[in-house]
Amino acid sequence: MAPSPPQTQRQFEHPASSHAKKKRKGPYPIEPITAFYIFFAAGMVAALFAPIQDCDEAFNYWEPSHYLSHGYGLQTWEYSPDYAIRSWLYIGLHAVFGNVRRLLPQSSKISEFYFIRYGLAFVCALCQTNLFKVITLTTNGRIAMIFLFATVTSPGNFHASASFLPSSFAMYLCMIGAAAFMNWRGGLKTSHGIFWFATAGVLGWPFASALCAPFLLEELVLVVYSDKETLFEAVIRFVRGVVAGLIVMFFDFAINLFFYKKVAVASWNIVKYNILSSSGGPGLYGTEPWTFYFKNLTLNFNLWFILALLAFPLFLLQKNLASPGHGLQFGLRTAVFLSPFYMWLAIFTVQPHKEERFMYPAYPFLTLNAAISLHIIFSAIGSTDPKTLAAKIPARLKLLAVGIVMLLSLDVSLARAYGVYTGYSAPLKIYSRLWGSKNGPAALAREQDLLCLGKEWYRFPSSYFLPKNMHAKFVRSEFRGLLPGEFSEARTGFGFWSGTWLPTKGLNDRNEEDMGKYVDVKACNFFVDTQYALRRDPLPPSEPDYIADAASWDIIHCEPFLDAASTHILARTLWVPDLDIIPDKFRRKWGRHCLLQRKQA
Repeated sequence: MAPSPPQTQRQFEHPASSHAKKKRKGPYPIEPITAFYIFFAAGMVAALFAPIQDCDEAFNYWEPSHYLSHGYGLQTWEYSPDYAIRSWLYIGLHAVFGNVRRLLPQSSKISEFYFIRYGLAFVCALCQTNLFKVITLTTNGRIAMIFLFATVTSPGNFHASASFLPSSFAMYLCMIGAAAFMNWRGGLKTSHGIFWFATAGVLGWPFASALCAPFLLEELVLVVYSDKETLFEAVIRFVRGVVAGLIVMFFDFAINLFFYKKVAVASWNIVKYNILSSSGGPGLYGTEPWTFYFKNLTLNFNLWFILALLAFPLFLLQKNLASPGHGLQFGLRTAVFLSPFYMWLAIFTVQPHKEERFMYPAYPFLTLNAAISLHIIFSAIGSTDPKTLAAKIPARLKLLAVGIVMLLSLDVSLARAYGVYTGYSAPLKIYSRLWGSKNGPAALAREQDLLCLGKEWYRFPSSYFLPKNMHAKFVRSEFRGLLPGEFSEARTGFGFWSGTWLPTKGLNDRNEEDMGKYVDVKACNFFVDTQYALRRDPLPPSEPDYIADAASWDIIHCEPFLDAASTHILARTLWVPDLDIIPDKFRRKWGRHCLLQRKQA
């Protein structure tokens, strides 16, 4: 069966009524602290091992945070005061937290990087635990346990839980907001829900606020069937939530005013650029067919995505077959719980520009839908009604079938996450020799050395991986779009972070190449490049094989890197062991991602 209907005396008993305000302790399938440990363990695995999959994460978030903490870093056009579409309050919160690590022993920039990731994993686990508790209280323990299992085992959670991205941050706050709307125990918490969704939109990603629409619509329906006093209370709750959201927006506005030295509402600027831009908007960075998210979510959630899509049809089927005691209010609640995922998927499927991270805010709703679907299926196949086919199948056989399906889904999820880690984690590993170690090789880098990036510029994990005062530069390759510039290191005005408001050159919102972003390769002390042994096509003149140029470069450190173009789609999608019994066609093919040092004259 689907979520249990609230106990009501009338078909529409408003949750603000006196008997609804009496708190009841819900029967948790496991203790919430145990659920937190499980969520946090999954988040820590992501924090330690998940590669940076999107160059936006490195250049739009890690680099500005590095600038606030260390006084230099790469600057994208979004942080130019001419455009001001990114929130400095969001960046500042992470930078302040990272600076806490500098107060602890054995601090380094890399330790700051991972410390921020650990903090993100911790916050994500808290939000997931809160939603887990509310799912238990408002539906039942089985749905909550399936939600927990689907979340922690999915590659989607591996990618999103510890990412320094506004869409991940919005995912955290949307979980708290949804939990507030869902939990009617103790009365309606509309103002809390609006506040958290508004904060998700202001500090995270403006579009994430739309996920609260089904919950607001639910309250509107309840108000229509209630008295005038209830209407007044609903208006008060709504106004309180909106005012709280406006207060957050004011703080964001004040921080951005300090950094940009101009009036800028970053959340509105993002909406304006993505929807009203006359320069081409996000479509300049590529478009994808409508099937993109269906393929991507199948990779990142496999069985759970299919179940999430089936949730509403299964609910309607169950509703038609259920006893008439399940009233309209019960059906409305379940429909509201199921709606956010469908709404989000529909909105972003019709957008031309698509990226995996755009789905992050809806991930908790996906796993909730999947959990409700599987609960309905379990209830159906567990039926003891002798008139049904399920009752005629031996219980052990049903348990075996369910176990096989669940184990297969788990195996596919682990193979996907491990395949991503082993295939693409090299950029997080090759910079260690620049630093040296206490009992190992001495540091190779010196202050003011330049590390250059060519065709692999988008794999750079951020300046947190470079020693103090070592800068990253770009050498021209075949890429013809706009590369990041650098925050000005001038000290003027108050002397704090002047690069955030000083005029910029060579930055535009049209993705047009700026030749001022490049340096001559002869100025580079170190270089990062990738070599693919199986590629036979001649290399472009602007992308020579630097690794093979032994006369100019010494190889310092190389890590295996998946040659996706030469690897079969199965091995590209999932981890496939390199065993003799595996046909060569299905084995993964490898290149190498290397750190090079210029030979001394």
